[in-house]
Amino acid sequence: MSETYEVTVTREGKWWMIEVPALGDDGLTQARRLGEAELMARELIAVSAGKPLADINVSVHVKLDAEGPDLTERAEKIKQDRERAAKYESTSVASARALAHEMAAASVPVRDIGQLLDVSFQRASQLIKS
Repeated sequence: MSETYEVTVTREGKWWMIEVPALGDDGLTQARRLGEAELMARELIAVSAGKPLADINVSVHVKLDAEGPDLTERAEKIKQDRERAAKYESTSVASARALAHEMAAASVPVRDIGQLLDVSFQRASQLIKS
């Protein structure tokens, strides 16, 4: 049965300090890179609690210092914003392509299509050909 542990990661000099409060005084390890923090925390918990690594989940909260705000939520919002922006970009390109095709079918010059779509005539030509 897997259990999720709360983990706080803070920066201390050149190291990321990884604290697992559920383990008490023994719940501290470190990592050189932030990307190593989750695995290091899971390994510490596995050894301390005598559980298989596969049964351990962690919820990592990153802070610059112990008193600072949780940066994980802000980073997650940025990730969601990027995903939303990529979706909008994809929709926008599809719409521009459809309009460019419509206009080209009506014999509108490529330069005029580019002008209306606020893209170069080369990009307008790419949209028409795609």
